[in-house]
Amino acid sequence: MNDPIIIVMVEDDEGHARLIEKNLRRAGVHNRIVPLADGASAINFLFGPDGSGAINKGRPLLILLDLNLPDMAGIDILKRIKLNEHLKISPVVVLTTTDDKSEIQRCYDLGCNVYITKPVDYEKFANAIQQLGLFVYVMQVPEAI
Repeated sequence: MNDPIIIVMVEDDEGHARLIEKNLRRAGVHNRIVPLADGASAINFLFGPDGSGAINKGRPLLILLDLNLPDMAGIDILKRIKLNEHLKISPVVVLTTTDDKSEIQRCYDLGCNVYITKPVDYEKFANAIQQLGLFVYVMQVPEAI
């Protein structure tokens, strides 16, 4: 893989977004992070102006996806990613406050790679993101086809 992984962070809570970025950096992850605060921005970045997803062809993406977005359900974005010929191989890490067992199962059924429940406690949340950072640091991500 020639290009470094681009981390696409779809997170509407600015505090959570800062915490995620800070703790990924603490874990030694220095990849580019593209922060997107709503579903429309995520769809635009991932699928491009023509909606095909070809805009990301050849780019290794790791998508951090919150399920609770102000304008659309993250689960719908997950579905679109995993049905898209260019994006379906991109790993998706769901990072959300929802710990409902059926929602977790639904995300895995739709193709999410990792499901992390955001702990309410600041220290636990920071620790969970640092652990994710260590995982990101060693993971291999294929380029979008």
